[in-house]
Amino acid sequence: MKPFSAIIAVTILLLAGTNGWCAIRVVSTIPDFSDLAAQVGGKRVSVTALVRPTQDPHFLDAKPSFLLSLHQADILLYTGMELEEGWLPPLLQGSRNRAIQRGGAGNVDCSRFIEPMDVRAPDRAMGDIHPGGNPHYWTDPRNGLRIATGIRDTLCRLDGAHCDEYHRNAAAFEKKLNAKMKEWKADLKPVAGKRVYVYHESWVYFLDFAELVQAGAIEPRPGVPPPPSHAASLIARAREEHIHLILQESWYPISTSRLIAQKAKVRLAVLPTMVGAAGTENYIQLIDAIVREVIK
Repeated sequence: MKPFSAIIAVTILLLAGTNGWCAIRVVSTIPDFSDLAAQVGGKRVSVTALVRPTQDPHFLDAKPSFLLSLHQADILLYTGMELEEGWLPPLLQGSRNRAIQRGGAGNVDCSRFIEPMDVRAPDRAMGDIHPGGNPHYWTDPRNGLRIATGIRDTLCRLDGAHCDEYHRNAAAFEKKLNAKMKEWKADLKPVAGKRVYVYHESWVYFLDFAELVQAGAIEPRPGVPPPPSHAASLIARAREEHIHLILQESWYPISTSRLIAQKAKVRLAVLPTMVGAAGTENYIQLIDAIVREVIK
């Protein structure tokens, strides 16, 4: 991180000359948390996301702009459960911002707000396993509501003078999201209990919300590309077990999923998983896009 030191020093000097009202600066790893912070914080916050909506959040190349954003941040929102472990810790260290270091008032691990699924004993032989639980929890709108509440409480703790405003914003968002969840549940009811394949094991939370059954994964182990023998096994099982759908994120290779879908006569749905993908502009639109594609 030393090459960025001069950039940070210049930025600090420039910022030192600014004055007047400044929004609470929220930096998040994924854009979904940025949108939830904007929903709750309203005009009181400015938001920045480090991961683009079409990127794999497990892997990210550090940029000088990331360090600058983190240096200025009042709040850092991140997924936790080791999802960003490969790239976030060195950025945190290089940011020279005590407020967002682990244990700092602005360091917010959003996994604290949800009930983790797929908690497993660490085993390197099992591939990309997260022992603290599956970190892809934001695709369940019930968790989106829990995260928004956690962000509200964080903003109230750091900016108590405007706590009433944050509560009003959060209540308005909760009302909208609850109405949509009722709609989504009704739309998903005809497909409840259907068996699906996933490419990477990142859909467990959404599948729980949608009452769909994960019957297999195209990756034999998380993060391990599928060999031909595994693909052949999935094709055979799909015919026997009445698999209806394959769910996959856009950043993973699609060739094996397409082959399995064609051979087994199963529909392949390449889904957005973060706000900004597939033309979505906010969290509710993201979940709506996923639901619409699943029930198509």
